[in-house]
Amino acid sequence: MASSLTKDSVTPGTPGTEKTFFGHPRGLATLFMTEMWERFSYYGMKALLPLYLVAPGGLHMSAAAATAVYSVYVSLVYLLALPGGWFADRVLGPRKTVAVAGLIIMLGHLTLALPSAGTFFAGLGLVAIGSGLLKSNISTMVGHLYNGADDARRDGGFTIFYVGINLGAFAAPLVIGTVGENVNWHLGFALAALGMALGLAQYLLGSRHLSARSNDVPTPLSAAEKSATLRKAGLWAAVAVVFYSVVGFSGHYTLNWLLVPITIAGLVIPVMVIGRIKRDKELDRVEQSKMSAYIWFFVAAAVFWMIYDQGGSTLSIFADSSAENTVFGWEFPVSWYQSVNPVMIMALAPVFAWMWLALNRRGKEPSTAVKFASGLVLIGASFFLFLAPLTIADGGHKAAAMWLVAIYFVQTVGELTLSPVGLSVTTKMAPAKYASQMMGVWFLAVTAGDATTGLLSIAGVDLNKTGIVALQAVLAVLAGAAVWMYRKRVRELMGDVH
Repeated sequence: MASSLTKDSVTPGTPGTEKTFFGHPRGLATLFMTEMWERFSYYGMKALLPLYLVAPGGLHMSAAAATAVYSVYVSLVYLLALPGGWFADRVLGPRKTVAVAGLIIMLGHLTLALPSAGTFFAGLGLVAIGSGLLKSNISTMVGHLYNGADDARRDGGFTIFYVGINLGAFAAPLVIGTVGENVNWHLGFALAALGMALGLAQYLLGSRHLSARSNDVPTPLSAAEKSATLRKAGLWAAVAVVFYSVVGFSGHYTLNWLLVPITIAGLVIPVMVIGRIKRDKELDRVEQSKMSAYIWFFVAAAVFWMIYDQGGSTLSIFADSSAENTVFGWEFPVSWYQSVNPVMIMALAPVFAWMWLALNRRGKEPSTAVKFASGLVLIGASFFLFLAPLTIADGGHKAAAMWLVAIYFVQTVGELTLSPVGLSVTTKMAPAKYASQMMGVWFLAVTAGDATTGLLSIAGVDLNKTGIVALQAVLAVLAGAAVWMYRKRVRELMGDVH
């Protein structure tokens, strides 16, 4: 990326002559590379995770158990984004929080690299904690590089940053997945640790180019608040240690003792957070109305992510056991399917951006509710499409790889219809009092969706069965139809937000 940096050969300090990154502040290069390497480590590990869990040379779990672990893990990552933002706002500030997060993620991947089932789940926990700390704060620092919301470069900066995310996500399965599947599982996890180490080194070396605002702690805890927070945290930690010690020493411990509480939290906490905001008497009538509309989008997004995130678990496990993973006679690792989505995102995102703009100029751009309805119908259609390879496999044959590529394509189109729109509408509809927290609330929709998948898997439901897949597809399409039917009512509740 160094070649993309430019510097005018004039007097240093002259306005407009500082180093830039594609015309953007130099700090964007630091955050771009940090996020690219962090996503490389995260998506590489995630591509290996379900395969390692079911492999005879891995933990040799059932498909249902592996899907439960995967879903609970992803749910936890997004659940922890909310306290991750709080920690930066109240304790360390975004810049230091991201540095700590990178270190925790790296240690988590190194722990996963140890050939021990006992340490494996500790490693997953560390990666989840680190990802939660990093997720909301690195995006905040991108915003700090610009002169407020009216800076003309701001949207372009986030677009470049988004490319970094997808570059890391695209390369990770090709590198980490290949080594993990074909050489050694734990060496693959070690490569994820190396990726995060490179990202952390890049971040520490380039942090001088970040905005000074990134060092600020917006609302620091008072001494009394620190004491109370530490006391409560210590109490809950002690309760957990005592509880799991009793369960473990009594011989009753199973993995469900860990998975079930996290899954329930993933369902209950989003409801509690949304409910608390909705009941806040300090919100005026307009803000209350917007929150009522937002609940529609939140529930729709939870249904969407419930199915979408099975692309890394249910579909991956199916491909491992029942697909012909070849192209023109050349066999490729199953984890490579996880590179399909990011490369399609990079190809299609500009097309969607152009399409919405062109429709807007003609006064024909669909409303947010219609876009959400379309996303739900598309994610449902992807699982209707999944019925074809499932039927082929039930007949004793291997399904062609292109069936899975087609499913990922439909899901990607659905993602581009719903996800960026959801991020945008979240910032627009956020009550002033909760402006800095609402992005974390949006992530809770992912938590709720994945927690639902986890709960089904813990209950022993085989998500690779034709009936269950069809049921989820029908649910998504019905949810999309409901949003479309009530689109005018939702539009009224949104007020001045378009």
